Formats: sequence, structure tokens, C-alpha cells
Amino acid sequence: MRIELPFQTVETVNESAQDRQRSLELFSSGRETEWRNRLIWGDKKYVLPSLLAEFAGKVNLIYIDPPFNTGQDFSYTAKIPGEDEHGEERATEFLKQPSIIEQKAYRDTWGVTAEERARGVNQLDRYLRWFYETALLLRELLAESGTIYVHLDQSVVHYAKLVMDEVLGDALLNHIVWSYRRWPATATNFQTMHDDILFYAKDPHAAKVFNIRYEPPSESYLKRFKGKTQILDPESKTRKLVVDELTKGLPLRDVWEMSIVAGFKSERTGYPTQKPESLLEQIISVSSNPGDLVLDCFVGSGTTAAVAERLGRRWIACDLSRFAMHTTRKRLLGIPNVRPFVIQNLGKYERQAWQAAEVANPEDQRAREAAYREFILDLYHATPISGRTWLHGTKSGRFVHVGAVDAPITLADVKAVAAKAWKAAGSAKGASDKSAVDILGREFSFDLNETARDVAAQARVEPVFRKIPREVLEKKAVEQGDIRFFELAALVVEAKQEKREATLEAQGFCHSPR
Repeated sequence: MRIELPFQTVETVNESAQDRQRSLELFSSGRETEWRNRLIWGDKKYVLPSLLAEFAGKVNLIYIDPPFNTGQDFSYTAKIPGEDEHGEERATEFLKQPSIIEQKAYRDTWGVTAEERARGVNQLDRYLRWFYETALLLRELLAESGTIYVHLDQSVVHYAKLVMDEVLGDALLNHIVWSYRRWPATATNFQTMHDDILFYAKDPHAAKVFNIRYEPPSESYLKRFKGKTQILDPESKTRKLVVDELTKGLPLRDVWEMSIVAGFKSERTGYPTQKPESLLEQIISVSSNPGDLVLDCFVGSGTTAAVAERLGRRWIACDLSRFAMHTTRKRLLGIPNVRPFVIQNLGKYERQAWQAAEVANPEDQRAREAAYREFILDLYHATPISGRTWLHGTKSGRFVHVGAVDAPITLADVKAVAAKAWKAAGSAKGASDKSAVDILGREFSFDLNETARDVAAQARVEPVFRKIPREVLEKKAVEQGDIRFFELAALVVEAKQEKREATLEAQGFCHSPR
């Protein structure tokens, strides 16, 4: 079932006050506002259908680099520049572990449960089903003259080609090989140093953009024509061929030799699956013109968005990873004169759609809310209690409050929870005489952490605020027991002053998960 949800703009980046005022005036007068490129955080199964209302048949070029190595490790080492105790430059290394959302959305989205395995379902089946559903949506977004590049590797490219043939018919324009060199592994087989890129048209008979590019000619090739203005055409035996045309180089082949993004390159972001800008520059330059609309729904480190921005294309970039959003945003802001762009998500609408689909009694609001609270309490390993409006369960001697699926925890909520927790201390099974409560929420009002703690302290209640993770929307993460409720981030800073010099020391940021 496809659900179209409204996008929520979280931030408009790099927009001046004058531009913002002009956009507001256009909007209020009912006129079309100026185009803004879009960076969207969310699950493709919700984001792509939600784009259809505005962009069906309007996207000129799609490039996707979907996960294709299902055993991929999303951890990597990054370096932070700094100084040692002697003032010498020294970088600090840290290991970026894969988040649960990266593991489950990019690797185990097509994972197989024991029950499914018993029915003969395997991981490849799930992957191809997921890929097929994505391809169908992308086809609807493509303009009739549009083209799509699908970047894969040898492990799944032959399967994916069958899926693309099913979705687009006889529309394969080329099978491109990206050849590169990297640090070799132990030689137990031929070294794998290429990726595959499938190049399709929505309609191979429609007029499409194809701006031919040339490979730079070699020195030996140029020497053959030194001192000549024309050469003999070997087929017609007449002088038609002008040397100036030949010395441009050879028209681009379907084997592209380009280096990977090595660690010393300035464009390196540290993102584990980053693709080189030269690769995307080739694709975008060949298959689109300035002003055309480019879509990448697996944006990762933001290479597609960055190159499209630099080449004057309009772009929409999507990803499920919060880290990808931060990496892409930072990368875009490093482009001189970057145009304003918006960061969007589906916010509470995505959660509401999930609740309606996954929680029983979709027509009964009260029953639906109760079922949602029971679902969250079970994931939190808490014991439900009944008959209380603000207190929903107990765990380890503490009360538990579960916030609504589509609203943030507010200061008023905290006041009500604290008052009830203080009165109910020791009265519920599993609760201690001490007034303590864990407050679980999808979102929290701005600056609530410190303010609410003060309010709760006045009510003689010890609160802990924990985020209900976005992974509860991911069925596989729930089935595999990988849900973690992290304490709401709160930066603790100690200030020290000596004469005219002040030192700020960060003592803590986020507490342990539960």
C-alpha cells in the first residue's frame, strides 16, 4: 500500500532574510515560490510515494547507489585534528561504529527470520523484492525522456538487471564498467577492482539528453596526426575526416577508468561508501542539462547532490541515515555560492502512517494509542500498569510514561507526569517508594531537558528522559531485538576562569542505553 505524506521543512539552509521574506510574500499571495533543492531524511518506502504527487514524470535523471553488499561493515575510522600537551599538531582517531539504523535499514532490511527461512525464503529473495518495489516508484518519477543509472557490483548486478528489465522493459542503453585501483587484498583470486552501472531509459524511443564526452587522447595517438589537417577515411577513401575532430580524443567508452576517493583527496568525507565526484560529474554531464532535475534516494555522503549543485542542476537527495544527512549538509555548505536548500522529513506523519499500518484497531483512536503504548513498553522491557492516564508501566522500581506517537514531550507533560509519579510512589506493583520515572518520547520540546529536570526536582521526582528510537518503525530491528532507548542528550559543561582566560570542559553528553 502506497501512502502519500506531506513533507515538513526542518531547516532552510543558506537563505538570506531577503530571500525568505520574498518566498513568504509569494506563498501568501498564492503564487509559485522559487525552487529550493531538497535534502530529505526518511525511509524510501514513505519518501518516494510522497514525491509522486509533485514530481511524477518530472525527474530528468536518477542515479542510485543502493546497498549491494549485504555483509558490508558500516564502521570506519575517522581522524579529528588537534594538538597534544606540547602544542604540536596531532590527530585523534576514533572508530565510528555502525548505528542500529544503518545496520537494519541498509543491511537487514532484507534480512530473513527463522520462520521465513523455514518457508524457503532467503536473503536474496527479500533484497530483490525490496529492490523491485523501489524500481517501480523510480519509474513513475522519471520523465518520459528521463534516464536512470543503477550502481551495483558483481554480487547482484545480474539479478538487478532482470528486475530492471521487468520494470522498464527493453530499455537498457548500456552496461557501464567503472574500473579503479585500490590497495590489493591477499591474492587468492583475481582482484575485484570494478563496479557495474546499468544505464536505462524510461522510453528508449523518446528523445533523451546525451551530451557526448571524450576521453583525453594519449601522446602516441596525437603524434599520428602531427602536421596534418585531414586524413583519409578508410571506408570511403575520401578526405572527410578533420584532424581537429580526431584529436579531441575518442568518444567515451562503456569502461570508465577512474580512481576511488583515496584518503588523501580533499573531497574525502570519511563516508565508507563514498563515490568520486569525477564519476558523478560524468553521469550528470552526459545525461542532463543545466536546470534539469536529478534525484538520488541513496545519497550517502552527498556526492550526487554536491556535483549536481556545482553543475547547476536542480536536485532532490534522500537517505535514511541521520549521519548521511549531516555529512551531505556539511559538504554542500562547503561549495562556494551554494544555492539555498531545504532539509525535510515526514515527521509525525510517517509515524502516524506506521501506527495505522502496524498497530491494531486503526479506526479506534483510544485503542490504537493503548496498543502503541503496550508495544513500546514491551520493547522497553517494562511491565504495563492500567487505570492511570500519565503512568503506563514500571521497570526496575521506576514508573514509565510513553509519549504520543505524533507529538513531542512538553513541559506541561512533565509536570503532569511528575505530579502523578509523586502521588503514586509505592502504590503500583513493581514501583519503589522513591518517586522516579522514565519518560519515553519520540520528540522533546526544545530545551526541555534542563528545564524539566528543575520542575521535576521541585515535585520531588527523579526523571530520566529517553528517546523512542526511529528503529521501532523497522520491523526487522524489532524482530531481532536491536531496539535501544538512549537517554536524551544533555551537554554538561564545566567553566573555569583564570584571569582573562576561560576554559570550557565538556564532561558528558549522552548516557547509556536501556
